[in-house]
Amino acid sequence: MNEDTIGEKRGCARHHIAWIYSGALAESLDSSTWLRIVEQLRGLGWRVTLIVAGIGGRQEIGGVDVLCFSRPDIYLLRQVAFHLKVLRWLYGECDSIDVVLFHEMSAPWMLLLRALLHLKDSQRSLMVMDSRSLPMTDAELETWKDKVRRMAFGVDNRIGNAWADGRLAITKRLAEALHIPKEKLWGTWPSGAAVEVFSSARGGRSWPTPEGPVRLIYHGALHRERNLATLCEAVMRANEGGMSFSLSLVGDGTDRSRLMELASHSKGCIRVAPSVPYMEVPRFLAGAHVGVAPFADEEKFRVSSPIKLFEYMAAGMPILATQIVCHTDVVGEGKYVFWAEEADEAGLLEGLKRVWGARHTLAEMGHEAEFASNSWTWAASARKLADALESGIREARKLPQDPRSQAMAVR
Repeated sequence: MNEDTIGEKRGCARHHIAWIYSGALAESLDSSTWLRIVEQLRGLGWRVTLIVAGIGGRQEIGGVDVLCFSRPDIYLLRQVAFHLKVLRWLYGECDSIDVVLFHEMSAPWMLLLRALLHLKDSQRSLMVMDSRSLPMTDAELETWKDKVRRMAFGVDNRIGNAWADGRLAITKRLAEALHIPKEKLWGTWPSGAAVEVFSSARGGRSWPTPEGPVRLIYHGALHRERNLATLCEAVMRANEGGMSFSLSLVGDGTDRSRLMELASHSKGCIRVAPSVPYMEVPRFLAGAHVGVAPFADEEKFRVSSPIKLFEYMAAGMPILATQIVCHTDVVGEGKYVFWAEEADEAGLLEGLKRVWGARHTLAEMGHEAEFASNSWTWAASARKLADALESGIREARKLPQDPRSQAMAVR
């Protein structure tokens, strides 16, 4: 069922959102964010056209109908070709689109679209820019392409602050870091997890015996800035000190070769596995006891909303995490996390000692995490996004409040 008919089925068709994702979504590690949120928005009655790079035409990715525009596989030129096609489509459909939702990469093109619509003298679609992260590559490790991306990010953010009708952000901390004007900020919406998908990991897990190993897991990007090599060193030191841990790293990234080298000298306690399809991740989590998030206390992590934290929780797993605000903001007083006060080897080792000392309570902590995950679903995130869009459109168009929203507020 596509986005044109879902709203009709529910009898509550709302605004039309054209959402631009300038990458190849089918190949993206974070594809679940866009697919699950669009799925949830459509379920709430919104008409959403998700526009992505791919073989031209309507397609289904992860069970979600998307509109694809082809592009050549040539650096920079691919973005030009993609956005020219998107501009042409948006220009032709502008009278039916209430909001064009886009990210930093698309900002200059949306500024051009705004000028074209002004010349067309059409009821202009609102341009809303959504920001999900800061540039992630460490400055000392940047290639020339990374430097270009970082400079472009700064320019795009200034375009959004100056010319967009509205801004959205993943967290309030990111909105502050990007200096988004308060009058432009429509709202924030965090990451989440598909609880119905990751809950399947709960029933297949066997918790550690008193003397058996505690199995740790990390899934996602294996980039150097994720601090995974330091975690590997801490795990090996813990085992040398009489504890028993294994660590699985599932994914791909710039630090993969170094991690594989560490694994080769780990006496089998560290394993590096390739990326797996999204629906396969719960099976890997079912074979582990504790999810890890060893990120350093740096701004790019502090402003984030860590999706893997929510997926570990939904899978019914305790978590070993560094004590930084993106983690503490989520967990609060929750009793399902082992904190590493620092992200260096000594700090992670202390966290591992806490895990080892409490290994007999891991199952109970997993139940706590499972319960807490109900507050961090994609459905909850979609409701926050929908509320932000609805209030932003209403304010921009000076429309009366939707009576359905008033009824929901009363309830």
